[in-house]
Amino acid sequence: MGVPLDFEGIYKWIVFLPSKMHPNVPVLNRYYGAKENGNIKVRGLEVRRRDTPKFVYDAQMEMIRVLASADDSKAFVEKIPDALKVVNECRRRLLEGQVPVWDLVVTKRLSKNLGDYKQKVSQVIAAEQLLREGVEVSAGKSMRFLYTSADNKRYERRVKTKELIEEGTNPDVRKYLLLLYSAASNILSPFGYSPKDVYDHVRGFQCAKLTSF
Repeated sequence: MGVPLDFEGIYKWIVFLPSKMHPNVPVLNRYYGAKENGNIKVRGLEVRRRDTPKFVYDAQMEMIRVLASADDSKAFVEKIPDALKVVNECRRRLLEGQVPVWDLVVTKRLSKNLGDYKQKVSQVIAAEQLLREGVEVSAGKSMRFLYTSADNKRYERRVKTKELIEEGTNPDVRKYLLLLYSAASNILSPFGYSPKDVYDHVRGFQCAKLTSF
């Protein structure tokens, strides 16, 4: 509480997130915090990445806003259930088909020419779809696509490039739920939440609603 950081203002609280290489070690370039003036600062999370679909961006940002209403560490912990309710609502909207397909589009850049890739990663599959439509693609181009069947053995069915999305194109709901749970756990990992823990808590909300009738 009241932590000054790099003369950027006074933080009500700040959460340093663990290294991806060493999960037990917090790092200085992955954090989020709420300042006393109401501003929020975020580094190293999905909301700072260009490849994050709007659906996941909005969910993670809303979770942070909920937590940012806490004035100290004790109030922060008490806000965690409210942040998880955001995940529950996003899950409900996705399962009920209320999320616009355009909010699920992912952007990934081609870091090299197609012939130099040894694996059929998502952006390569999307690029090959464009090639078949007569569109030139090369290293440096950003590919925008929808996950349609992310684990399909037939790789060409795993994604659909944005340009070929039609009315009735269905997203891979399971894939987007995994992205949602991962984004939520990235925020809450210092408090013991893995993606599975997030899923379990969301399922708990559903069970509580069912037993309340």
